Amino acid sequence: MEKTFKVLNRLVSLNTIEKYAIGDAMGAMFYAEPVSTFDLDIFVILPRLESGLITLSPLYTCLSDMGYMPEGECVLIEGIPVQFLPAYNALVEEALEHAVEKKYNQTCTNVFTAEYLVAIAVQTGRGKDRARVRLLLDEAEIDMPVLENMLHRFLLTQRWEEWKQ
Repeated sequence: MEKTFKVLNRLVSLNTIEKYAIGDAMGAMFYAEPVSTFDLDIFVILPRLESGLITLSPLYTCLSDMGYMPEGECVLIEGIPVQFLPAYNALVEEALEHAVEKKYNQTCTNVFTAEYLVAIAVQTGRGKDRARVRLLLDEAEIDMPVLENMLHRFLLTQRWEEWKQ
């Protein structure tokens, strides 16, 4: 895993991606007991083309030049299937801006805060997201006023209330 994080950091230093953060199940492992997951979800901010469009092509070209080839929706990087997800809405963009640096062995990497992991899981709304929220609430230090403000700002309060029942 550490070698994979080094490759991600290299992508930033090469300006192939502007910023990244680990989310979903792998992001949660920095705050709670690890759960089984298939891949490493990396949320990214990509450089925009002159036209204003965002494309994954330069990222995949750079990875290919490094010897990492796509396999389905992932790229196998140092034995880890990595899925690159461009920031797809305002909540994820904000989560990327507030990502925190964490150490994995000797390598620094960026991870969504526990509050953003919960908010994104509530927004996504799948059964496995609900389970991840329960795990984070039980094991992570969640700043509840920060989380509740976030849920309010992103119109997720009603779903949150339903999930708490």
